[in-house]
Amino acid sequence: MNLKKTAVYIHIPFCDHKCIYCDFYSLVSYENIENYLTVLKKEIKFYAGKYSAGRNIDTIFFGGGTPSFMKPEYIQEIIETIKHNFNISNEIEITLETNPGTVTKEKLKEFKSTEINRISIGIQSFDNNELKFLTRIHDKDTAIKTVEDAAIIGFDNISIDLIFSLPNQTLQTWKSNLELAVKLPIKHISAYSLILEKGTILNKMVLDGKIKMVTENHDAKLYKYTMEYLDKYKFNQYEVSNFAKKNFECKHNLYYWEYQDYLSFGTAAHSFVNGIRWWNFSSLKKYISEIEQTGNAIRGKEKLTNEQMLEEIIMLGLRSNGLNLTLVQNINKNWYGEKQSTIKKLVDNSFIKFEKNTLKCTFRGYMICDEIIAELL
Repeated sequence: MNLKKTAVYIHIPFCDHKCIYCDFYSLVSYENIENYLTVLKKEIKFYAGKYSAGRNIDTIFFGGGTPSFMKPEYIQEIIETIKHNFNISNEIEITLETNPGTVTKEKLKEFKSTEINRISIGIQSFDNNELKFLTRIHDKDTAIKTVEDAAIIGFDNISIDLIFSLPNQTLQTWKSNLELAVKLPIKHISAYSLILEKGTILNKMVLDGKIKMVTENHDAKLYKYTMEYLDKYKFNQYEVSNFAKKNFECKHNLYYWEYQDYLSFGTAAHSFVNGIRWWNFSSLKKYISEIEQTGNAIRGKEKLTNEQMLEEIIMLGLRSNGLNLTLVQNINKNWYGEKQSTIKKLVDNSFIKFEKNTLKCTFRGYMICDEIIAELL
């Protein structure tokens, strides 16, 4: 029997403090850690009863919050619960988001023993002034040591996050970040432009006139440099903000971008299975209460229409490895004919290109990806 490959996401909401730019659901509190683990395992078992048959879990991703603040045995309990209730791929990718300053070399060794085989390190910058602005708890040396320690104890698949377009960031400062990054034993880089999110401390600082964001032109300049620089060092761009050495693309993220099924557990988690999307309550107390009473914590649910699915497939495909035309054809057989002249114009101007049966953005296309998506919706 062919098992349908599926991704699993685990949200760990606990943090030591809230960074000024972060809009993910997180708590600067640890009073409900053990209770959270209990109900999290209960939620996993609940959905295993509904979806384990015919499925093979291909990737597990621990995000947050700060998962690396947890004890390794805490993470291991969650992995074991998934293994005991679902079919697991022999080549499963298990990622742990990790922040410098939250792990020692010894703790990384313990995480390595829990079957985690991919580490995603939230460095954000190697510039101490930028780290201070972002309210990160680590400095440049700690960031470098975390990467090197992870490599020394045996993690071959190491990813780092970096942020560009910080207020007052020059091209030279960003260039220094990238130069240091490519010298480290890493296989993957996520490079994000700093975005203002409602409800964040940073957003309030901008509204109050305390901080001024960079211009769109400067942001585009930094992004263009990022693409060209990382390409020289064999980091292939496989999504708008993600670059990887050959065969080291993040398997988990590809499930989102290629519109495949994923199950997510924990506060504020979103799942997508068989064309149906649902999402959990964000409040920790509400999440715990709902799981204890019903086994799930669903706040909302929707069954996507063909039109919604087409829009999401176009958006996700063009932002990543390419728009699968067969997938589009299965949803709307008239779409390509209706958009053929627009597609030709974009190809002629080197914004997109054909690769096998997909439409893929070029470097130039990634620069205006949102505009291209708008034209093709």
